[in-house]
Amino acid sequence: MHDYLFHIPPPDLYHFETVLRNMGYDSISGIDEAGRGPLAGPVVAAAVILNPEQPVKDVNDSKKLDKSCRERLYLEIMALAMAVGVGVVDAATIDRINILQATRQAMLLAVEALPYSPDYLMIDGITTINSSLPQQTIKKGDSLSASIAAASIIAKVTRDRIMYEYDLLYPTYGFSSHKGYGSPQHLEALQKHGPSPIHRMTFRRVKNEKSA
Repeated sequence: MHDYLFHIPPPDLYHFETVLRNMGYDSISGIDEAGRGPLAGPVVAAAVILNPEQPVKDVNDSKKLDKSCRERLYLEIMALAMAVGVGVVDAATIDRINILQATRQAMLLAVEALPYSPDYLMIDGITTINSSLPQQTIKKGDSLSASIAAASIIAKVTRDRIMYEYDLLYPTYGFSSHKGYGSPQHLEALQKHGPSPIHRMTFRRVKNEKSA
């Protein structure tokens, strides 16, 4: 909607939020996901509306942070943000509608999980979601916007915690260490044991082991 605003790299991570608030948008939600690439487990999205009066220090793209920093910032975001919503789409749905549509669905669920409706969405990546709310996609937005970075942290920590729980159910795969990504340990376990109920059966490396 306001694509021209997002072509120039911002001087700070709160720049886009400040510009949009100056345009009259008060409740700006950043949206990001975790878990598009793994061979197992859900895709998780988060929507975060930060409080401009209580900025979260050190917020950044979750991939640039170590585990302890993500966990600390998760707690700070949950405490300081005006609103947080999370959406989870399981592996069976990913297989049924494909990972792109499942990611869009998780993002929409995250927005719908917010306690009130935002008036502007900033979405990491290049794909919009099925919402009538004004929205803007930002490629690599988790490195450019504090709101999207906060959403990336909430999504990542939430998904990691889900994978820890799955590790207790299916301990032979090592989900607590690789979170479902295609690590050598994971691929070796897949080859030895075949896929579990939370594996994404339509993903090539899982299909290969299933048919072997």
